[in-house]
Amino acid sequence: MKPIISFPMLGDLSINPPNSFEVFGFSIYWYGVIIAAGFLLAVLYCMHRCGEFGLNSDNVLDTLIVGTPLAIIGARLYYVVFYFDLYRDNLWEIFAIRDGGLAIYGGIIGAIIGLLIVSHWRRFSAFAMLDLGCFGMLIGQFVGRWGNFINREAYGAETEIFCRMGLTDPVTGNTIYVHPTFLYESLWNFLGFVLLHIFSKKFERRFDGQFFLMYVAWYGFGRMLIEGLRTDSLYIPGTAIRVSQLLGALSCAAAVIAFVIMWKRSDEKKLWKNRSAE
Repeated sequence: MKPIISFPMLGDLSINPPNSFEVFGFSIYWYGVIIAAGFLLAVLYCMHRCGEFGLNSDNVLDTLIVGTPLAIIGARLYYVVFYFDLYRDNLWEIFAIRDGGLAIYGGIIGAIIGLLIVSHWRRFSAFAMLDLGCFGMLIGQFVGRWGNFINREAYGAETEIFCRMGLTDPVTGNTIYVHPTFLYESLWNFLGFVLLHIFSKKFERRFDGQFFLMYVAWYGFGRMLIEGLRTDSLYIPGTAIRVSQLLGALSCAAAVIAFVIMWKRSDEKKLWKNRSAE
């Protein structure tokens, strides 16, 4: 039985959401429903704004058709590699993604591989698509983290902070209070989306890939901080180094350096949307 969830800052409110519901005898998992909802919102947003980046709906759909399965495969493989002991005795469990176990960094790597394939095939700018796609990534991430809430996973260490989350064992009645790190990351990504959306409407891009680098810096910095609070982190084998925290710090630093270099070399005439219109 899953723990009962409560938030002391909301008073006596407690909830015990089920992991799934049934439709015509089939179990539908909320984790998958939430991920799908985030994906759909991301697609609708990107389809709405694709013209601003010199792209069209076909470019977006082609990228999704190839990139989505590769993103899922990448996210699962990344997780399995670092938690292989969980699957060593039952390899079929590797395919049970409806129970959770997807790593965002692996998903991003898989999606970028798909994008590179499609952009070369369809002859459009991969960097322009990355600028558009990072909005979708932020939407998917801030919505998708609520799947972790349903699964009672991706939470942090015990704490007495005001926004702590209570997890009560329904059998023993014992309660522990933890950092709701899924909530921290969801809010961080939501704020990043809002700020980047406003920035994109008020200021013109200077180079293709600009928004993507801003996204990487923002997400990497937030993940570096939040990951340090979690208790279920993936570690580099044989070390006490958290993989996501290290990658967050390195990706943030690399994105900032790349941004400064590209900004100095930028020329708006070289933007894909300007070149494709000629």
